[in-house]
Parts: sequence; structure tokens; C-alpha cells
Amino acid sequence: MAAILEDRKRIIVKEGIKIGLQLEHSIKEPKSASTKEPKTASTTAPSQAAVALRMLDVSKSFSNSKGGSKVHVLDQITLDVKQGEFVSIIGPSGSGKSTLFHLIGGLLRPDQGSIFIHDQLVTGETGHVSYMPQQPALFPWRTIQDNVILARELTGRSKKELRGEAASWLEKAGLQGYEKAYPHMLSGGMQQRAAFVRAMMSPHELMLLDEPFSALDALTRSEMQRWLLAQWEEHRRSVLFVTHSIEEALLLSDSIYVLSHRPASVLKRIEVPFPRPRRDTLTRSADFVELKAQLSSLLQGDQSI
Repeated sequence: MAAILEDRKRIIVKEGIKIGLQLEHSIKEPKSASTKEPKTASTTAPSQAAVALRMLDVSKSFSNSKGGSKVHVLDQITLDVKQGEFVSIIGPSGSGKSTLFHLIGGLLRPDQGSIFIHDQLVTGETGHVSYMPQQPALFPWRTIQDNVILARELTGRSKKELRGEAASWLEKAGLQGYEKAYPHMLSGGMQQRAAFVRAMMSPHELMLLDEPFSALDALTRSEMQRWLLAQWEEHRRSVLFVTHSIEEALLLSDSIYVLSHRPASVLKRIEVPFPRPRRDTLTRSADFVELKAQLSSLLQGDQSI
């Protein structure tokens, strides 16, 4: 049994690496990209900002392998992520949240609908997003510093130059002194921080985070949520975040899209009313608990998570 579980873990890591590389890889680096640390967030509210991602009436079905009728996964999904906004998606298991990411990243083409990133039509195109999968998906034969520079290295930049730029990012992530360590030498939380640094160093402004904390224990997950909040509030990248946790979505997000059971459609978009900066003590407030209950009722009315 242990051997089977280990084999499955290796398969998950390999698939995560493959998908991450496909989603991030681009023939050339965006003209406006810079490897310098992003500036501190503007005071402009997300609602007043330009749109980083727009999906319009996107639908997707898959052919049944047994030759039967098609499986309808997504049904006319429309959503926006404004520049500098943190948006979460929650919904039942099997509702097509990962399929949504594959469409945005260009690994799949929708049956209908359009996808725009920074006002550019990118439907079916790869190389426009930064991606962080459920597993850290770090190459075991590369050091931590060489893992985090990978996306930039694929654009032709020299390792020597990129390693220097990675040093400050790793220090901010609490990984100073682990630059030349290998992934197996780090804890699960440290590996996730390295994966997040890799995503932050990507030349693409829009970040897709696919349940990045789902494999962590409760204590480490809480620690990573606090760390992600601090990093995002400093740099304000545009983020689309998939999670099964209502509490996590409310704590991290500016707005939340609630998806129905398959074929998934948008049940509701929730604007999260809590001011920033946020701390995990917010989760014990009466307003937070009430909104969490409302979201839970909405999901249970359709299909339990």
C-alpha cells in the first residue's frame, strides 16, 4: 500500500510540473515584464482598476470515453478579475474548477465563449499566466533557487543573473539559507512558499492558484494563509484562487464566485466587505461567521462541497 501511495504521489508531482510548464511557457517574455520586485500596492480600489482577466459565456464539454453522450462541464461562465484584485472560486467537487484554469491557461479551448487577459483575446493560447498547482511541483534534481527561477530561465535569461534576483524573493519567503537545498530537504510549507516565489517571479502578472494549500495540515495551512495575505497585500498581483474552503476564500479575497454543480454556472458573485489589511482573528467576528453561513447555505442548496 505504501508503495502504491508513493507511486501516486510521484504521478501527481509529474503532472503538476507538466501543467505548470505548459501554462507558463511563452515564446518570448512580455515587453513590459520586469524581474524587479513589484511596487507596493496603489491606493486605487480594485473596482476602479482595469480588468486583468475576463471570461465571457465560456462553456466546455468532454466526450464520454465509452462513446456515449458528452459530459457538459461548464455552462456559460462569465467572470472578471480586475487589476490587482484577489478573486476566489468555490464550488462542489467535480464542478470544473480545474478545467476553468486549463481554459484560461490555454491548455484547452472552450466550445464557446471568449477569454481576455489584459484586454487581449487569448482563447486557446498558452504563455499568458503564472500558475501555482495543488502540489509544489518542484523539480527534485534542481536546487530551490534554480526551481524558483525556472519560468524566467525559459525566456532565455541567464541563471547567474536570475539567481541574484531570486535571493531577495527567497529571503522575503523565509527561505534564506535554503537556496542550494533540494526540495526533499524542505517541509511541505516551505516547498509551497518556494512554489509561490516561482509564481511571483514569472513574467506574467495574472496568477492562477489552484488549491495550493489543500495538501497541508491545518496548522501549516493557517500559517500559509497568513503568509500569502502579507505577500499579496504588499505586491497586489491579480489573482484567481480555487479553494474548497469558504473560510479561506472569505479571509483572502476581494470577491468570490460561487459555482453550481456540474455543468457549472455562476450561482452568485459575492463582494467581500471586510477591510484590509486582514488578520486571521477576523474569522471569529460575527459578520464573518454570518457571511460564511450564507455561503454555506448557498452551496448546500445546490450541492454539498
